[in-house]
Amino acid sequence: MINDNPTDVLLIKEAFAFCEGIYEIYVAKDGVHAIEFQKQQGQCCEALRPDIVLLDLNMPRKNGFKVLTEIKADSDFRSTPTLIYTSFVVREDIRIAYSNYANGYVRKSMDFDECIKIAKSIKYFWFSASILYEP
Repeated sequence: MINDNPTDVLLIKEAFAFCEGIYEIYVAKDGVHAIEFQKQQGQCCEALRPDIVLLDLNMPRKNGFKVLTEIKADSDFRSTPTLIYTSFVVREDIRIAYSNYANGYVRKSMDFDECIKIAKSIKYFWFSASILYEP
């Protein structure tokens, strides 16, 4: 998860706890840290490759669109499902996200029951219905 808001992080972590299975959610608090994590650089040299990325658009140091562009430009990470996970649903942002190969665009919710539904939907589609590529 790439998100600088501790409340958003806590909500989705708690929501995934209601899903069957075991999930480890790693958090990058800004776009620069996210790229270091993805590429296993700096203090993230031992980081595990994520199965999926939940990416907020509004972050310090490097916004979500720049992170998305870098992830999808790198052939080693292009196949990692990357979902925009944001509070702001703006038509132009949706267009830009999909134009830069986002795999989905999900509206955040502050309602815990809705967060559980979102987590269960992500879990079902990406970890049950879909077959992910593992390099």
